[in-house]
Amino acid sequence: MNIAITPKAEKFISRMIRFNGGSAGAGFRLSVTPGGCSGLSSEFTIEAAPLAGDAVLESNGVKLFLPAESRILLEGVTVDFADTPMSTGLTFINPNAAACGCSSAETGTPPKTASVSIASIQRKNG
Repeated sequence: MNIAITPKAEKFISRMIRFNGGSAGAGFRLSVTPGGCSGLSSEFTIEAAPLAGDAVLESNGVKLFLPAESRILLEGVTVDFADTPMSTGLTFINPNAAACGCSSAETGTPPKTASVSIASIQRKNG
């Protein structure tokens, strides 16, 4: 797996696990599917353990659980965290991203990042 996680993203993921009562084996499960303007749609949850078929990517003690499709779509991507006046959440930096075509200011240059708001985090019931 060629997926990088920046220190800012590690800190965010670690806090999310801790704030959701995560145990020592808990991790941040990131599901990525094709869709949306950026080409990817994401959803994430805090899980006590990886689900069947998940790969575990550990970075400085932070566990990221990735289903098979997510691993394929995130190959070569850097996961970062941004906190700006306009949005807060994970940012995926993809040097191989295709042009979106959704902007009226289309320049023909492929977008390099896609953002996912923290509002897409799902809290487990139970």
